Amino acid sequence: MRYTTLGTSGLEVSRVCLGCMSYGVPDRGAHSWTLDEEQSRPFIRTAVEAGVNFFDTANVYSDGTSEEIVGRALADFARRDEIVLATKVHGRMRKAPNGGGLSRKAIMHEIDASLRRLGTDYVDLYQIHRWDPKVPIEETMEALHDVVKAGKARYIGASSMWAWQFAKAQHTAERHGWTKFISMQNHYNLLYREEEREMLPLCLDQGVGVIPWSPLARGMLTRDPATSTARAETDEFGKTLYGTANTEIIHAVAHIAEARGVSRAQVGLAWVARHPAVSAPIVGATKPQHLTDAIAAADLRLTDEEVRSLEEPYTPQPVSGFV
Repeated sequence: MRYTTLGTSGLEVSRVCLGCMSYGVPDRGAHSWTLDEEQSRPFIRTAVEAGVNFFDTANVYSDGTSEEIVGRALADFARRDEIVLATKVHGRMRKAPNGGGLSRKAIMHEIDASLRRLGTDYVDLYQIHRWDPKVPIEETMEALHDVVKAGKARYIGASSMWAWQFAKAQHTAERHGWTKFISMQNHYNLLYREEEREMLPLCLDQGVGVIPWSPLARGMLTRDPATSTARAETDEFGKTLYGTANTEIIHAVAHIAEARGVSRAQVGLAWVARHPAVSAPIVGATKPQHLTDAIAAADLRLTDEEVRSLEEPYTPQPVSGFV
């Protein structure tokens, strides 16, 4: 396993981050395709044994049960000081007032709830899942700073938003002497490259580590365009993402994979990881080959000609993934 720092911070992470949205009680939350605890544990254990030290979940995944499953598995399979555990706040956990969002009250309640579910005293990376337009950014950033100073999080990160919003948050923290974000978890893959316009250059310039979600475009880059899966058929959020994507890119991935004798997933992940701003793509694993491919992709180097063939068919896409 290869390791790097998350941006210019001192936090060392594996070049593969195991995304844990796929692990949770299936009847809880919006994801009916998740794996239950018995099915999930072997993937988490395999990741640890392969040298993956970076695990990403969220309070809202399967109504908190993802955190519970991940927390118990990591307690059994890893030493706490050797892993980097990340979770998120923003999604609505209760229908009542203050049951979601990024107010001080919500953040202070949700960090404690996440720690209880994870079975730990702290998380290494506490991320805002989305931007909250209803809350002043000063309130959010001060609350996150207090979470860090209370020892409940080592670092903070952000997820999909406009670049101007991220810049505003960082400036607010710097102006007040509060903790700044060290990472950006955004939507980036061969079918969706709009982040190359502003967010990725901003992160590269400011030393912010990028940990892209859906680096394989919800699996679309790993199969023929006409092929579907149980997850694709029930993933309502995923259905909003790639309606205008250029399928020539999928064929280019397949061609390179066949010529190289590797999987399509390895090609797609290798392309994402080659961007200088990217620290670690977030990869979900529900089949054994998913982890194998992710780990192998860290050593796959694409030629300039291969990169051109992957990038040339791209057409501008509507901005998506911010909500």
